[in-house]
Amino acid sequence: MIALVRAEWTKLFTTRVWIGLLVGACLLVGGFTALFTGLAGSTDQNGQTALPPVSDPQFQQVALAQISGAVVFAVILGIIGMTQEYRHRTATPTFLTTPLRGRVVAAKVLAYLLAAIPLAILVTAVDLAVLEIYAGARGAAPSLTGDNLRVIAGAASALVIYAVIGVGVGALLRNQVGAIVGALVYLYVVEPVIAAIGPIASAYKWLPGGALRAMTTPFGGPDVLQPWQGALLLLGYGLLAAVLGTLLTVRRDIT
Repeated sequence: MIALVRAEWTKLFTTRVWIGLLVGACLLVGGFTALFTGLAGSTDQNGQTALPPVSDPQFQQVALAQISGAVVFAVILGIIGMTQEYRHRTATPTFLTTPLRGRVVAAKVLAYLLAAIPLAILVTAVDLAVLEIYAGARGAAPSLTGDNLRVIAGAASALVIYAVIGVGVGALLRNQVGAIVGALVYLYVVEPVIAAIGPIASAYKWLPGGALRAMTTPFGGPDVLQPWQGALLLLGYGLLAAVLGTLLTVRRDIT
């Protein structure tokens, strides 16, 4: 298994894809964190506060939750890790080298789970650096205690889980472009629409996005689960994606 995980890392780090995903994740999180910080304490056209000031605990949690915005890059990382075997037609030699396909998928899950950890650490560092500098200059950098620490831990761990989900999605769909487009549509269209439509909005808390929101900022939006319940639910989605992807890969004809 260790050799298989190392092989996956070799495939990943001999390309520039991971650099693009890492840079994109850092830019996205840093940009949105700076935007929210710049707008903190501003008022709308009616004179009401649009965003709380930087010293407000709710603003700090929202700003720290921007770490979770990088889940899209974690999903894409996992999808590419699985679908590249089919895109570059290396699935046949890979499975001939290791006939037990379940071990190959398990190695991919483990490899990209571990690869997502430094991604989560760097993205978290970018978010904290922006807040320390920008929010600090505006009067109050967030403390790393209590609910703030919970938000950081929840958002960072979600990146790792979403990478596992990405591997599962890639195993289920195989087509790299289709899997990535499908994931983007689900994240940015399907879940927001479900959360916005009254009669079905209650289902949102049982979706991955609802679980993620429960782990980070459960206030000011749709009804969600408790943070620990959201963490267990999202972890369950990750395990389900990995298991389904493994079962399908074992049974599927790759020729």
